[in-house]
Amino acid sequence: MSAGRSIPGWAVGMSIFGSYISSISFMANPGKAYSGNWNPFIFALSMPLATWISVKYFVPFYRLSGHVSAYEHFEARFGAWARTYSVICFLLTQFARLGMILYMLALAFQPLVGLDVWTIIIVSGIAITLYPLFGGTEGVIWTGVVQSLVLVGGVGICLIAVVLEIKGGAGEMFRVAIANNKFSLGDVGFSVSQSTFWVVLVMGMVTHLQNFGVDQAYIQRYVTAKSDADAGRSVWMGGLCFIPLSAAFFLIGTGLYVLYGQRPGTIPEGTKAEAVLPFFIGTELPPGVMGLVLAAVFSAAMDSNLNCCATLYLCDIHRRYVRPKASERESMMVLHISTFVMGALSILVALALTQVDSRALDLWWKLVGILSGGVLGLFLLGMLSRRATSFHAGLGVIAGVLVIFWMTFSPAWQKQAAANNLGWMVSPFHDNLILVIGTLTILLVGLMTSRFSPPQSRAVRIGTEGNLDAYQEPATLD
Repeated sequence: MSAGRSIPGWAVGMSIFGSYISSISFMANPGKAYSGNWNPFIFALSMPLATWISVKYFVPFYRLSGHVSAYEHFEARFGAWARTYSVICFLLTQFARLGMILYMLALAFQPLVGLDVWTIIIVSGIAITLYPLFGGTEGVIWTGVVQSLVLVGGVGICLIAVVLEIKGGAGEMFRVAIANNKFSLGDVGFSVSQSTFWVVLVMGMVTHLQNFGVDQAYIQRYVTAKSDADAGRSVWMGGLCFIPLSAAFFLIGTGLYVLYGQRPGTIPEGTKAEAVLPFFIGTELPPGVMGLVLAAVFSAAMDSNLNCCATLYLCDIHRRYVRPKASERESMMVLHISTFVMGALSILVALALTQVDSRALDLWWKLVGILSGGVLGLFLLGMLSRRATSFHAGLGVIAGVLVIFWMTFSPAWQKQAAANNLGWMVSPFHDNLILVIGTLTILLVGLMTSRFSPPQSRAVRIGTEGNLDAYQEPATLD
């Protein structure tokens, strides 16, 4: 599960980078640039500050704790309920993530192999489940290194191929894109009901902090690094490499917009924006190049995080509630079975997504906001407050879940609410802010309700009995 803390920092960094890039990125980001502009690219530009905060505070925290599970300290800080709540939120998010990955992968391959989407989802889902089943975390990391190299090569070749197909080349691509405002980063106004520059920036910041602060998939990776310095460098490497590759994805989408603007009527009517790149791959690329690009698409999908899900089930559910003294043999069996079961559940999610008519990236960001449950707010509450107890954290979580529920479902009541003069009850916030406001609600409610409680001891607040002097504690708010 932790690979003996023996992995070089550069390999961990490549694995983190590969984990950030999935087939969601490969299909959805070019699709967004093709149909819109570069507004979602702000998500990548918010990475440096989030990475700095994570390296300064989150990485040393988890390296000190010595836990394989990212959520064990939640129990020491707030009780077993907080640990279980965080694990459930992570597992639900990962099922949605892998389901979306398999769905995007099927969209890419379906025009090329002649099979129906369901068959591709099932076959690829089995493949993506098998390799972490046999390789463990060390296998996932080293495979991630190779995947990242294939991914970068495939994206580079795809971008070059798109530009070469455009009459006039890169110069014409930039001229047409600028004339049509395709490089716009979005409205810089302060509206909370639109996907403005600021909305995506704040959402990106909170998402990156959540990934490095409470996401088992990333924490389990940098915990495997040889040293604290290697762990910090791995997070910097993974985070900063994400920015130029994201730009390449958006350039591909912009190039496809220009290319098919020169060839009106080429794309079949009714083709989704996410399916334009697969259409280009299948109709424009020669077989050898097409194979490399498809390998890159599949490599992006191979980072399933199923090993992380299995780790959490073993550490936080099986050993916590079912068999606290499970033997090594039993533990390995549980890891294998849970990996298989979770892979099967993710396949079912992917099959369900085939019935959803929504843009992939928008749907994914909304699902993250809903299913993550504001767990980052719970984590920050434990780090920033000396006074917060299980009671205050529970009040924060209840308030956060209610706010997430309101922001998610109240827009569906808009017509009925307006007819009954209850329009004020409908959330005015854009879906991209569900994660942000849910997180802030848990943090702020926990802080406000804990103002009159005595401070907790340092060991309780950190949630570890290890070498507390080795941990550089962040400034607290009270």
